[in-house]
Amino acid sequence: MSDGTDETVDPVTLEVVRNGCAAVCEEMNATLVRTSYSPNVTERQDCSCALFDADGRLAAQAETLPVHLGAMPFSVAAALEAHPPATLEPGDAVLLNDPYEGGAHLPDLTLVTPVFVDDDLVAFAANRAHHADVGGATAGSVGADATEIYEEGLRIPPVKLLAGGEERAAVYDLIERNVRTPEERRGDLRAQVAANETGVERARELVERYGRETFGDALAELQDYSERRMRSELEAIPDGDYRFEDVLDGDGRGAEDLPVVATATVDGDAVTVDFAGTAPQVDGPVNAVFAVTASATYYAVRAVTDPDIPPNAGCYRPVDVETPSGSLVDPEPPAAVVGGNLETSQRATDVVLGAFAEAVPERAVAAGQGTMNNVTFGGTDDGGDGDDDDGGGSDGDGDAFAFYETQAGGFGAGSGGDGMDAVHVHMSNTLNTPAEVLETAYPLRVRRYELRPDTGGAGRHRGGLGLRRDIEVLTDAVCSLLADRQRHAPYGLAGGETGATGATYRLDGDDARRLAAKSTHDLEAGDVVSLRTPGGGGYGDPTERDPEAVARDLRLDKVSTAEAREAYDHDPDPDAE
Repeated sequence: MSDGTDETVDPVTLEVVRNGCAAVCEEMNATLVRTSYSPNVTERQDCSCALFDADGRLAAQAETLPVHLGAMPFSVAAALEAHPPATLEPGDAVLLNDPYEGGAHLPDLTLVTPVFVDDDLVAFAANRAHHADVGGATAGSVGADATEIYEEGLRIPPVKLLAGGEERAAVYDLIERNVRTPEERRGDLRAQVAANETGVERARELVERYGRETFGDALAELQDYSERRMRSELEAIPDGDYRFEDVLDGDGRGAEDLPVVATATVDGDAVTVDFAGTAPQVDGPVNAVFAVTASATYYAVRAVTDPDIPPNAGCYRPVDVETPSGSLVDPEPPAAVVGGNLETSQRATDVVLGAFAEAVPERAVAAGQGTMNNVTFGGTDDGGDGDDDDGGGSDGDGDAFAFYETQAGGFGAGSGGDGMDAVHVHMSNTLNTPAEVLETAYPLRVRRYELRPDTGGAGRHRGGLGLRRDIEVLTDAVCSLLADRQRHAPYGLAGGETGATGATYRLDGDDARRLAAKSTHDLEAGDVVSLRTPGGGGYGDPTERDPEAVARDLRLDKVSTAEAREAYDHDPDPDAE
């Protein structure tokens, strides 16, 4: 770590380069979103972009998905181990998705592109996009019943997708022959290439403006700057061991109430987060590889310190993550892992935030919904019984389709205010698929989409509300569900109550049959799946809630009359009998 006395770049140039690198990443992300084929990227923006220095250390990032960004440095390291910088040339691009070699889960494909100025390697542009299908046993590649990674899809070690600027046709062909929607996959891959090419061009402009030496020195000094600021933040937290424990509902294969434990040891200007006590790895697909667990930890530490610290490699130098090998948060292959990136990452975040709540309660928030509520629908698009007047339907071209989406829920309340309603919390941070797009692109129809009243935990500040989204299939299809927090509610803090749990139902007229949170189902045209997501935990004593806030919730139908009376001791009509 620099002592802050040997800077070689003046502060103004340093700040301009910092913002310039951040702008490069944001433009990369905009390019990726605009040019992709799949609604999962173009609408939900399930993608992330970053810039790395010549040694493969994180230099800047677009503020998108925490679960991607904290894990991406592991992918870049794996790419450079397989393809050392000395072997790379202008126009090369390395693709990978193997969770056991720098990846997170198979649907997330990471592309790493070197940035050359003349013959000098000066940086790397990288992006990660969640592909809506990468093969495997279940359409959408988020199978709830997988027990080995081999069932989850195509596993790609670091391999050159481009060499010298030319597409490697064999790599594209290999991917396309192992997925259900090859045209969409090729389109999204080419969008990833375009995003990195944007990053390469913009990074070159920065280097040409300030010179290679100044640019490299600036990236190094920015990392030292972030490290100093992070250490200063950690030093302000009282030293000690802070422990928190929560559980995953289960793995979908019979293992239930799986403990996830974090002990944050603050020692001066550094912190060690140890997950000792966490459950061993399980048969079901909720195992989270180390990169995912580290990503969750980094995010939580940033959240309770100063989120404005420039996010780069220096920011994480004072943070040490320790995990038991062969555990739920650091499994050994060939464990299934697709849900670890989606569900266990959320619980890891919950317990790290819960641990820090003991140390800095004023910065803490109650638990958010704690799940991404994953749902996939897949099959053959035969047009179903959709009609133009009723919405939904498709062109019935007979092609395979694969739809993937996560569902929003409640954000936890904090000392500063209520939790947000119906948002993608913590590690997700994506958007929804608009009903209009969903119904145009797939043989699906949205039947209902609304907030769930009374689902936010009561408190001086109320937890955010979950939502209900009912989706009808217009053709026979297979549906896979992968969710959590349907047995154990999101915790409240400082006297706040828990948020409501989630649930999923298969609807047939007035009949509603509850479905397991992690399960796969054969559906017939006309079946409706009703997704109901958890609310966030409350913060503080509910009896201390501002009566005007309760009255506002009543007017907006966020809280029922019965809930207002029972939880808040608030009678909306005190003169009524």
